[in-house]
Amino acid sequence: MTDHLASIEQRSEEWVQARLGKVTASRIADATARTRTGWGASRANYMAELLAERLTGTPRDTIANGAMQWGTDMEPEARAAYSFMNDVMVEEIGFVLHPTIGGSGASPDGFVGDEGLVEIKCPNTATHIDTLLGANIDVRYMKQMQWQMACAGRTWCDFVSFDPRLPERMQMHCRRIPRDPSMIAELERDILEFLNELRGKQDALLEQYGEPEDLPDAVRLLAAG
Repeated sequence: MTDHLASIEQRSEEWVQARLGKVTASRIADATARTRTGWGASRANYMAELLAERLTGTPRDTIANGAMQWGTDMEPEARAAYSFMNDVMVEEIGFVLHPTIGGSGASPDGFVGDEGLVEIKCPNTATHIDTLLGANIDVRYMKQMQWQMACAGRTWCDFVSFDPRLPERMQMHCRRIPRDPSMIAELERDILEFLNELRGKQDALLEQYGEPEDLPDAVRLLAAG
């Protein structure tokens, strides 16, 4: 993987800018949220966030709570444990654009070999225990992993749940998720519709009020389509 965006460090300023105004795998469930009667509220909220990013050139403020910070802090340890237990090398990845939908991308937790990915979660202990006992993987994470595979051209993703607070044999659970072409096709249709709607709102605002003069080049390119 030699693409420049793939080689940048996650959570760096360059990484933040690369994702600015784009649909990302971690929010794919919000972009495709449905209720019994139509699109869900989280879809509208996420669209408003991305529209604000595109018009201001400023990323959404995210304040990590305790659980989020725990997950971030434990990720390197979890990655190392996964690599050791499976005797594989994990290539850390920055940001990978979807091959045909330029307004979207993904930041996998790592590439594994030529075909695989790894997605690491370090949840609270009760959630991790549920996973150990065979609980279904949250649909949000399933969509996230399928979108990562769609963006990176991979055929499987290892879902890893890790909690070092438990006894050693209970600390890691790994479940391999195969690529699901049907789910990916549905997600792609939904994301194209989402991005077209986002672009329509963006164009309407720019036509009425004019384009801001101080937008970063990357955001200006998004505005230009």
